[in-house]
Amino acid sequence: MARFIFVTGGVVSSLGKGLAGAALASLLQARGYKVRMRKLDPYINVDPGTMNPFEHGECYVTDDGAETDLDLGHYERFTGVPSKQSDNVTTGRIYQTVIRKERRGDYLGATVQVIPHITNAIKEFATADLEDEDFVLVEIGGTVGDIESLPFLEAIRQLGNELGKDAIFMHLTLVPYIAAAGELKTKPTQHSVKELQSIGIQPDILLCRSEHPIPAGQRAKIGQFCNVPEKAVIQALDVRTIYEVPLSYHDEGLDEAVLSAFGIEDAPKPDLSRWLDIRDRVINPEGEVNIAVVGKYIALQDAYKSLTESIVHGGIANRVKVNINWIESEEFEKDDSKLNELLGSAHAILVPGGFGERGAEGKIKAARYARENRIPYFGICYGMQMAVIEGCRHVAGIEGAGTSEFGSSDPNVVGLMTEWTRGNETETRSEDGDLGGTMRLGAYPCHLLEGTKVREVYGEELIQERHRHRYEVNVEYRAPLEEVGYKFSGMSPDGELPEIVEIPDHPWFIGVQFHPELKSKPFDPHPLFSSFVKAAMEQSRLV
Repeated sequence: MARFIFVTGGVVSSLGKGLAGAALASLLQARGYKVRMRKLDPYINVDPGTMNPFEHGECYVTDDGAETDLDLGHYERFTGVPSKQSDNVTTGRIYQTVIRKERRGDYLGATVQVIPHITNAIKEFATADLEDEDFVLVEIGGTVGDIESLPFLEAIRQLGNELGKDAIFMHLTLVPYIAAAGELKTKPTQHSVKELQSIGIQPDILLCRSEHPIPAGQRAKIGQFCNVPEKAVIQALDVRTIYEVPLSYHDEGLDEAVLSAFGIEDAPKPDLSRWLDIRDRVINPEGEVNIAVVGKYIALQDAYKSLTESIVHGGIANRVKVNINWIESEEFEKDDSKLNELLGSAHAILVPGGFGERGAEGKIKAARYARENRIPYFGICYGMQMAVIEGCRHVAGIEGAGTSEFGSSDPNVVGLMTEWTRGNETETRSEDGDLGGTMRLGAYPCHLLEGTKVREVYGEELIQERHRHRYEVNVEYRAPLEEVGYKFSGMSPDGELPEIVEIPDHPWFIGVQFHPELKSKPFDPHPLFSSFVKAAMEQSRLV
């Protein structure tokens, strides 16, 4: 039976519970254990699929088409274990499930209440769809004391009792440094643990975030006041790169403390060689390149979390430091001179995914600048569509080319497909359907044409990549674009959906309909990002 580690947070939000859990999971993996990670989110949205990126950050998509919290991206990047629909649930989905059961009469007329019906649904989710995992780490979103997280905390309290010695609680807190007093303060941690204890949960491990080392005396004080063994009070200091976190936590004894809390005395020694190699590559690069990312959610870079990390992975693969210059695409719509000013020093240009008309013309101008100035260009999803529109307008001579996403263009070279096939089923979507049900989501196959750049990059003919979009490039415009030098180098198996467009007579110009950033890992960088950064390195020698 799997052992459960429940991860909670206190004092303030954004302490990094997801990162801490992912780092711990990677340490357990390094000892030979099989792990799985899950996230319980207290918000009422059914999933993050319809949430504004400025509000919530990135929406992470799994192979099976689930739109999930961005922390699942951390889980995959640190462990390499593919996340599933069953690894993320929200208050909205829990209540939706329970209310549907009540409407069907499943509760036989009983009064449906938070306890036991909601908490039972949460417990069922947390323990369902497991295989032969040794450890399951379950992160509870939000901060202890938030009213919306109470049902989740009650559920894991009950699970702690039911699982007995097969469950522990790890609490992440903040030990702030008060500059005026010149002291670290333990009181916020004490109050946070007291709040947790009032719910009936006694933490077994305290992971204390701090900007300064926590003296042994203060760790002993925290342990004494919080009823936690001193060796289980672990300091979590800031590090140079997030990929140093597993090594830092191991040095502080986190994995030892967790195994001790479970009573495991004979655990294998960890093999941390890959994390040592990654840290060395990040901290000791052999050069650097500048990559401009032209987006529309630049104000909140969490909206591009997986993208940022994938670019870093490309740097790891090539042992270079990547300087990312974030550029708001609307800048180019206001003033064309900004193109040379902001993109002139870039060794490569990347246009990421997005939705809606705002900033689209700026992205089109960025694609044109990269094409005309022979700067490596990487268009992802929306970035591919804008590159296709740009090519139609300025190379193929199709004036007015646009997308039906912005209303009626003449012609629409990008449009809403009414149906597509997945497995043995045909799925249908319409303009007036629920937003959450109108997208092509999850992993789909793509055939790569022989003799193309992407075939060379991937080194194989059939790939599987994750999608998240409503609109497709219209295959009818393949011929006019290929006549002027473009190549539709990746297609869906039926040949109807363009997946990849490239310009062979260009140093590196590739647009993809999918999101390769969702599958990149520091120890297994995505081949497109590795190749893109390598192209930027070549460009840096030309500039």
